[in-house]
Amino acid sequence: MHSPVKIALLGLGTVGRGVYRILTDNAENIAHKVGAPLIIARILVRDPHKDRGLEVDRSLLTGDFSAILEDPDIAIIVEVMGGIHPALDYALAALERGKSLVTANKDMIALHGRELFAAAEASGADLLFEGSVAGGIPIIRPLKQCLAANRIQEIMGIINGTTNFMLTRMTLEGADFHQVLQEAQARGYAEADPSADIEGLDAARKLAILASIAFNSRITINDVYVEGISRITARDIAYAGELNYVIKLLGIARETPEGIEVRVHPTMVPKSHPLAAVNDVFNAIFVRGDAVGETMFYGRGAGEMPTGSAVAADVMDAARNILHKVPGIVGCTCYEQKPVKPMGRLESMYYLRLQVADRPGVLASIAYAFGDKEVSLASVLQKHTDGEKAEIVLVTHRVREQNLQDALRLVERLSAVNEISNCIRVEGN
Repeated sequence: MHSPVKIALLGLGTVGRGVYRILTDNAENIAHKVGAPLIIARILVRDPHKDRGLEVDRSLLTGDFSAILEDPDIAIIVEVMGGIHPALDYALAALERGKSLVTANKDMIALHGRELFAAAEASGADLLFEGSVAGGIPIIRPLKQCLAANRIQEIMGIINGTTNFMLTRMTLEGADFHQVLQEAQARGYAEADPSADIEGLDAARKLAILASIAFNSRITINDVYVEGISRITARDIAYAGELNYVIKLLGIARETPEGIEVRVHPTMVPKSHPLAAVNDVFNAIFVRGDAVGETMFYGRGAGEMPTGSAVAADVMDAARNILHKVPGIVGCTCYEQKPVKPMGRLESMYYLRLQVADRPGVLASIAYAFGDKEVSLASVLQKHTDGEKAEIVLVTHRVREQNLQDALRLVERLSAVNEISNCIRVEGN
């Protein structure tokens, strides 16, 4: 056994509690695996007197970050505060002092990864962030190490548990969007302001991190096309089922000759696809590499203990590297500058739901408008009608996004078309 490695936690909220419990409850087992005891020496909190539902030595609590930064015996800083400020300032200060940093902060990594990696490289410290994407599912380390010999071709996954829970309930129970949103909030899966989840922003930040690692090129949140699930209705879910599909909010990243595709949006996937069976708050990430072929990583994508598990494993890695004097051995992998493919050049199939006048010639005029923009229809289904208005469902063949959008603008102007209710991309064929 080596001498103990001392750690400081920044934050003792949901994830911080999980990390504390794992490192203390499993201390003996962890020490044997690392080769040294891991000691939590300090915990930064806003209010040292707050009840956190955790038995913790209150002498460890401090509201003063400088007491942690100036302590030469603390070798690893674990940032589990969340948010950008002051977390980013603390993270950069720690790295500049040569302290290894472990974080689960997806916002900070997605928005400020470049400067964090630069600080880590300059000081020779570790920057580890497995917990920032997909909670307890190992995906960062596999991409950076286990699959490093591959040229990654595609990442496609369910990386937001809240929206997956909601879409699962809509699929299994026929519930509407607002009903399942209230249920998600009641269970603690969705925040009082759920926009980051339901509008796809949380998934977009995670996808930016994954795509940067997979394709060795810096992808920012601004590069990601984002569309949320707020327009998905019980009717769309039902029609998808009739067509043998399931609707999921997917993060999709692919390397193509025209650049990197990187997008988050509701997607219809065949019921036979592995992602179609991923339900409730579970996450799953499908990865295709040129050597390994197809792999899928599945598990709980958030929560105190799953995310705590990923963070604790990073702490163990950082401690091993310090003991063997090799911190910073796996640094930033964004050594290329690849273009991001414009969304208009995407090629996909599309599901469309329209409200139209129920009279002869309407379908012909719609088909003509699509044909004028080289959009070929694979199927046309007339659904509900009251004698005056009808709902029709269209599925296109594979077509370029720009052509589809141009065609929709033509269709929208037709006097017989009352509304284009939804447009959902179809993947997995």
